[in-house]
Amino acid sequence: MNFGKENYLSPDRDRLIISKGHAGVITAPILADLGIMDEALLPSYNHTGSPFGVHLDKRKVKGLEASTGSLGHGLSIGLGLAMAARLNQKDYTTYVLLGDGECDEGSIWEAAMSAAHFKMTNLITLVDRNNCMIDGRTEDVMALEPFADKWRAFGFEVMEIDGHLFPEIISALEKAKANKTDKPVCIILNTFKGEGVGFMRDNYKWHYGTLNEEQLAEAFADLEAYETARIARAEKEGK
Repeated sequence: MNFGKENYLSPDRDRLIISKGHAGVITAPILADLGIMDEALLPSYNHTGSPFGVHLDKRKVKGLEASTGSLGHGLSIGLGLAMAARLNQKDYTTYVLLGDGECDEGSIWEAAMSAAHFKMTNLITLVDRNNCMIDGRTEDVMALEPFADKWRAFGFEVMEIDGHLFPEIISALEKAKANKTDKPVCIILNTFKGEGVGFMRDNYKWHYGTLNEEQLAEAFADLEAYETARIARAEKEGK
């Protein structure tokens, strides 16, 4: 993305709407790594008086495009930003990251219908398809399948990838950026909630949760082993 400490307020910057707003737990460290927010504030995450709440607040967090919370608003916001780029003759790209659970919301599909109708090829939609939401598995709460076909039916070019593999993510984004059709692109990232932590993996009950000391130690051990395995795989594949 054309986005960083030097240009996060520039009208020419790329935009990213993290519609699954509870991903704020990783958004805050990324903004700190970029030097936009003070890293020293990170330990206060979700404490009273902290600028970092569970769902990040645009009024308190520099570099944030919108206050979100997986309520189905993100694609509409992203569509508006993409349309503004066209009207203002700007060439920035707008990215929107959706959770699959929020795709139960009708506003997602209203925005999708509009994006296809207006041929918003400067809008790239990504969906974290982990099949889990706060109330249970998505297919039990409100079935989404055939999910990819729904996006195609709404007029999108669709790619389905392994959302845990960086080479696949990068390749899909490069293809989306090079899109020569008049259709917007949707990238469906097939993932597992809690990937890398054995007792959390693919378990919707960890949508929210608090770790005791024993679980914390187990989680760190699992993540270290997971990282080692990923590095070994990448080196073997030359990636």
